[in-house]
Amino acid sequence: MTGKNTECVLETKKLNVIFSKKQVLYDLSLAFSSGEITSIIGPSGSGKSTLLKTLNRMIDFIPEAQVEGEVFFHGRSVWSVDADPAEIRQKIGIIFRDTAVFRKSVFENVAFGLRINGWRDSGRIEYQVSESLRKVHLWDCLKDNLDCQASSLSLEQQQRLCLARALAVSPEVLLIDEPTGDLDSGSTSRIEIVLRELREDHTIVFITHSLHQAARLSDITAFLYFGSLVECRDTRTFFTNPRMKLTEDYLTGGIMGDER
Repeated sequence: MTGKNTECVLETKKLNVIFSKKQVLYDLSLAFSSGEITSIIGPSGSGKSTLLKTLNRMIDFIPEAQVEGEVFFHGRSVWSVDADPAEIRQKIGIIFRDTAVFRKSVFENVAFGLRINGWRDSGRIEYQVSESLRKVHLWDCLKDNLDCQASSLSLEQQQRLCLARALAVSPEVLLIDEPTGDLDSGSTSRIEIVLRELREDHTIVFITHSLHQAARLSDITAFLYFGSLVECRDTRTFFTNPRMKLTEDYLTGGIMGDER
């Protein structure tokens, strides 16, 4: 745990998601608090990515998806009549595993969301871009190359650039699907440092297939197994003293599918 007072920012209650006739999430009730990093683990096909898409209403773009139950953001339903999906997605940012940099300059990648949201003041945009790059430790190495193509950056830098792009629009929550899935150990470590720092001002929910990463990075760990929540506890207790036999089997390799 982070050792400071936290408040529930995002919550699901009896959340069910069905694609056509196939149910993907079952009666899911979870709470995500400010200043904490929550890792979502579980075998492939357990509904982890579907959960992230449902939390900020990206699920709306999947025509066959049917959602039952509730998602609350600061106590208000994200599906209430007066809820603005665009505003929800701005406050609850999401970075998919296959998110790629745009075919634009470094600067325009980070400024993209600002321009979409109507920002016109070049001074404000420049400031926000520089601050976002600082937060992901890219400013010092890229400040003189903001006009270079984002695709020319290393894979690690591209991942951090995507994170800066999400941060530029000032989200409260960051949903991240496998932030280091394709990176080497050194790059993974540097990304994890950034995420720990961002925890101070953001609620972070991330999916990982690495149990080692969940153990060292998250405050809370939630284990999904084919759409159902098996266990959700503070990470240290989760890994050292799991409550459920299914959790113990998963952690010890009795249930295969993910990197140990």
